[in-house]
Amino acid sequence: MLYRLVIQNYAIIDELEVDFAGNLNVITGETGAGKSILLGALSLILGERADPAVLFDKTRKCVIEGAFRVKTAQVQPFFEANELDLDDPVIIRREISAAGKSRAFINDTPVNLSQLQELSALLVDLHQQFDTLELEKSNFQREVVDALAGHTELLQAYGKRFSHYARLQREMRELTALRDNANKEADYNRFLLDELLDISLQDNEIEQLEAEQQLLSHAEEIKGTLNRIYFQLKEDEQPLLQQLRQLQQSLQGLSAFHKDVPPIAERMQSSYLELQDLAAEVERLNDGVQFDGERMEQLNERLALAYKLLKKHGVQDTAALLAIRDQLQEKLDGVLNLDDRIRETEKQLAESQESLEKDAQKLSDQRKAQTAPFEAKVNDLLAQVGMPNARIRVDIAEGALQAFGKDTIEFQFDANRSNQFGPIRKVASGGELSRLMLCIKSLVARSVSLPTLIFDEIDTGISGEAARQVGIIMKELARGHQVICITHQPQLAGKADAHYFVYKQLVDDKVKTGVRLLSQEERITAIAKMLGGEKPTQAAMENAREMVTQ
Repeated sequence: MLYRLVIQNYAIIDELEVDFAGNLNVITGETGAGKSILLGALSLILGERADPAVLFDKTRKCVIEGAFRVKTAQVQPFFEANELDLDDPVIIRREISAAGKSRAFINDTPVNLSQLQELSALLVDLHQQFDTLELEKSNFQREVVDALAGHTELLQAYGKRFSHYARLQREMRELTALRDNANKEADYNRFLLDELLDISLQDNEIEQLEAEQQLLSHAEEIKGTLNRIYFQLKEDEQPLLQQLRQLQQSLQGLSAFHKDVPPIAERMQSSYLELQDLAAEVERLNDGVQFDGERMEQLNERLALAYKLLKKHGVQDTAALLAIRDQLQEKLDGVLNLDDRIRETEKQLAESQESLEKDAQKLSDQRKAQTAPFEAKVNDLLAQVGMPNARIRVDIAEGALQAFGKDTIEFQFDANRSNQFGPIRKVASGGELSRLMLCIKSLVARSVSLPTLIFDEIDTGISGEAARQVGIIMKELARGHQVICITHQPQLAGKADAHYFVYKQLVDDKVKTGVRLLSQEERITAIAKMLGGEKPTQAAMENAREMVTQ
């Protein structure tokens, strides 16, 4: 509930603080005194756009602050989603600077307008004449019928399963799109894969083939060089090995004459053995190098195929080609896997749809069971509030499964017993919509959690018994909810739990608005003036006293 509203420097309000009661709060006052200005200020903390023209004093900022006592469960999801601290009370503040800059705060934390609007929708239902968009929304109309049907648990369970069903539908669309795209590429990918499978490359094969090709291409040069080295080492007229052997023996003969000769002789012996081993290695390499024309042709053919694939795929080595082969194989295997996943998803969708259809039918049956009693009650209430010829009809049409079942609900309205029903948004006037909304909300108030309800001159165009009935309905509505109502009707003012009077006064040559909570006797006087003019008669006073004490 809104228990305090503070307004500073707004329109003709210099500074004002109003403490509201918990049930039915009525605001009265002379035309132009500033009653609707209160709602204009309140609308700012509900997220309306700010206009710098509303500043009372152009040199100071405007501040509007509302303090709300809240039910934690009602607002906690919002605070968690927006990472805000939840305190009780919740303080919403709006500031407009002299330069026209607007700022908004929730519990002193800056927020944007969309966040402010989202929270305020949970706290306040501001219902002004000709401002009846909520009643015209199909979601609200369905929520009304659901509230009366009392199937919250079934609706919540259905909603959870529908979310799963919708997720399966999205998954099915994604899988189908993937499969379609994959199928478009499958034939080409299969062709590319077959080329790579046909050549059947082994790890590092291209590099090995190139090395072998190099060897065979220079076989004669290699063999000639190896022959010359081997000949000079072992078969020349004076081979190097023989000369080295002789030198080593000469050194060995000097070993007895100089102590440093033996180590040198040993090193020369080691060199001789190393050269002897090198000669054997050269001979082995020479024997292994043979030019093979047939093998050379095979190498050239295989490398030509390999080079073609390297160029085609824009890569440089065997490893890259093998990676492409594996990727292509994975893509083609994925098409087969997609088919399996699609079949499984189709099965899950069918099972989910069957379950949803059953529950949607239960919801539909329960809604339809409520339509006749709801129509009758609303029509009775419409007669009470001065619309005896008005009728409402609830049309329920079944369609595809959606988040709340398979029903589309629309309230049809006939203001004149013409049996020419039409959608409320098209055929009802502003005043009719206002009273219709009051009747509907009074019926569902016990079934749903409503925020603070604010009605701005809902009783325009009615008087007498109809106005009294509006007051009775509003009084009943206020038993479980906070209701704030701006009115010109004494019948409605007499039902108030708290009566506020808005007045204008001249202060320092400026007109300012003030608000005060009326005492019991002040209420009687104010209502008597509403009945009989500025100087009420004794009869008006007695009538007012009766209205207040009923």
